[in-house]
Amino acid sequence: MRKNIVLIGMPGCGKSAVGRLLCDMLDMPLVDTDAMVEQARGMTIPQIFEQFGEGAFRDMERAAAQTAAAMEGTIIATGGGMVLREENMQALSATGIVFFRDRPVADIAGQDMSGRPLVGADTDRLYQLYDQRIHLYRKYAHHTITDTQTAQQAAEQIAALYAQECET
Repeated sequence: MRKNIVLIGMPGCGKSAVGRLLCDMLDMPLVDTDAMVEQARGMTIPQIFEQFGEGAFRDMERAAAQTAAAMEGTIIATGGGMVLREENMQALSATGIVFFRDRPVADIAGQDMSGRPLVGADTDRLYQLYDQRIHLYRKYAHHTITDTQTAQQAAEQIAALYAQECET
């Protein structure tokens, strides 16, 4: 069985961009758990938050995690809050190697976060989320990717680490 690559990290850290690059580099399919939730519900994440609340979104996210974890040889880009539920990470870790892209929050804060319901235009909220989640990202990561300025550099590091893991 070919292990999955699971990408975790803060909203806006580049999980989807890294995932797209890895998809091309490793000839593996890419799924995005946020996109899975949106497709299943027929709504955007902000709409889901507004209409149903965060708790309902997290339940939908759990279903996406279970579906993604059942795949084989797939790159899985997760939502920033995937780590909030242990069962999500247990499922994803069981079939995948988890990579945490740890980018400085100051680098992320300069981006447009309007489509991210827990952050929006509130940069301070991004720092709060980081403080709340950093221990979870570190806890669940098999590998932490730091000191990468570009998504390309992060993808190259992940590809190399994945190749090493698959050899053992």
